[in-house]
Amino acid sequence: MDLSFIRGFFTGAAPISTDTVRDLKQLTGKDVYDNYGMTENVAFATGMPWGGKRKTGTVGVPFPGTDVKIVDLERGKTEMKPGEPGEICIKGPQVMSGYYNRPDETAQAIREGWLYTGDIGVMDEEGHLSIVDRKKDLIVSGGYNIYPKEIDEVLFQHEKILEACTIGVPDAYRGESVKAYVVLRPGMQMTADEVITYCRGQLAAYKAPRAVAFIDFLPKSAVGKVLRRELRDRDEKQRSEESGSGEKGQS
Repeated sequence: MDLSFIRGFFTGAAPISTDTVRDLKQLTGKDVYDNYGMTENVAFATGMPWGGKRKTGTVGVPFPGTDVKIVDLERGKTEMKPGEPGEICIKGPQVMSGYYNRPDETAQAIREGWLYTGDIGVMDEEGHLSIVDRKKDLIVSGGYNIYPKEIDEVLFQHEKILEACTIGVPDAYRGESVKAYVVLRPGMQMTADEVITYCRGQLAAYKAPRAVAFIDFLPKSAVGKVLRRELRDRDEKQRSEESGSGEKGQS
């Protein structure tokens, strides 16, 4: 197939794997440019400059006329220093005026003209933004903040794993613990212990999954974004059913 007409690639909606970036580069010789935004700011807030400086792992710099800042996760008041994670806030002409007939949610999302995205990010000293995770996906285990995206990326690198998604599940001792949903490549086999041991070799011990579930595919949106919430709902339902069957057995 002649792919010489391609000048480059834009990505959005969800993180793209390093394998896909590598394969596209090998096929076409062209680069992948990451962008970041959401529906509430008409899709775009930052992007890798076309023909400019590219930093792998970032989603570029704010578009002209757009301001981006990182604030503390607790109160959303203190602006974080370069390299410190916090909630991403956006201000610009593309930011929505509000949610239709939902004033309470609008007041929560837009404060003093800033759109509070619910995404956690880090800005470096040159103004390049990196996405860490969704604020609501943050796992707090034993007092530690754990970002599922970091664990997902480690799992993606395993040669037997096709896709993976981690969530936080209730833990009586730690508050929450990490559970990984894993899709294996065709013909491959792994045990839960192998996945956990692999993660412990790549991550701090408190970040490694304590439970692993193997599934045939991950739930995704129409644009291919993994629906982490559906996995949390699935896990909650499973635990509820197991709890219910246990109570019946005792009675």
